[in-house]
Amino acid sequence: MLKGKTILLGVCGGIAAYKAAALCSKLTQAGARVRVIMTESALQFVTPLTFQTLSRHDVYTDTFDEKNAAVVSHIDLADHADVVIVAPATANMLAKMAHGLADDMLSTTLLATMAPVVVAPAMNVHMYDHPAVKSNMSVLQQRGVRFVEPGVGQLACGYVGKGRLAEPEEIVAYLERMFAERKLLAGKRMLVTAGGTIERIDPVRYLTNDSSGKMGYAIAEAAGRMGADVTLVTAKTGLAAPEGVRVIPVISARDMLEAVMSRLDESDIVIKSAAVADYRPAVQEARKIKKKEDTMTITLVKNEDILQTVGENRTHQFVVGFAAETAPTEQMIMDKLMRKNCDLLVVNDVSLDGAGFGLDTNIVNVYDRNGLLEAMPILSKLEVAEKLLKLVAARVSAAGSES
Repeated sequence: MLKGKTILLGVCGGIAAYKAAALCSKLTQAGARVRVIMTESALQFVTPLTFQTLSRHDVYTDTFDEKNAAVVSHIDLADHADVVIVAPATANMLAKMAHGLADDMLSTTLLATMAPVVVAPAMNVHMYDHPAVKSNMSVLQQRGVRFVEPGVGQLACGYVGKGRLAEPEEIVAYLERMFAERKLLAGKRMLVTAGGTIERIDPVRYLTNDSSGKMGYAIAEAAGRMGADVTLVTAKTGLAAPEGVRVIPVISARDMLEAVMSRLDESDIVIKSAAVADYRPAVQEARKIKKKEDTMTITLVKNEDILQTVGENRTHQFVVGFAAETAPTEQMIMDKLMRKNCDLLVVNDVSLDGAGFGLDTNIVNVYDRNGLLEAMPILSKLEVAEKLLKLVAARVSAAGSES
């Protein structure tokens, strides 16, 4: 999995920097092209010559020490990396990354790269448990940065606890799994819906819901990373489109229905995570409704159920539905899954802390036709997306093997 990959290794200042040398060696032996950036503090523990010898490439330590006049080094390194791994990552570097600081070669390159970023923290157990460090790690996870958890054991400071840099073999295995995941959905055409639809009352008023679109956008981003050809049909959100994803903006439930059904035949996987309005005003006024009486009655008519329509018209597609509920029962869930002809139904109780609309986290249960398949604890929405897509990939692969 690592053969021919360009891996940018960032080494920060900590006693665990010696393990980074072993990591560099193992990555090189696995066939990867390793480029190393060392912070000024890292130079106090290991020499650049060590990494130069192990990687067989120049080592970068200073933003202004340009080794090749034809390129800007930190941009060139950022552009050509297949993955960036920071190991060891100190509390200081985590803070820089979380707050977008760029005051040295490594932090500047991290801001410039579009490659996946993996972080392997190493620090004192109390530092690792500090609220500021935990907050910084949470921010980075929400942005899609991956973490290789530190180990528990004897630390250089004399404490015993969590904070040891993961062993080089663990980090290599993690990177191999990550590259393997990038092929899980290769060649699959995926249609994802996201956001909350808008149903106009008049030119200045509308009915909508609290959906932020974050779950659907996380699914689209994760699917793209796993090699899928992704089309994102999105209602209102304030989110930037994931890189490499085809975006189809819509407004109302009827707009979304048309966009989905016109692309159903060409899709292999459909994931319906949008919050679609169940009803719309029977009449959309052409002009602003003036305030007259103390009360006003608006007649609503039912929108067509997009997920059910997909389920009724599917041929070869693998279909995943989402259901935002309050106090859901298994009978209700299974009835919905069967009625809408889904392969999987992802249910979240929006009354739970950490699972409501607009949050960066979610708590979901995934059901198939046999009942509960997986219960996920509170996770970032990107982590939920990755776990869900692994389930989807395994089911799609198994179905393909049987056909």
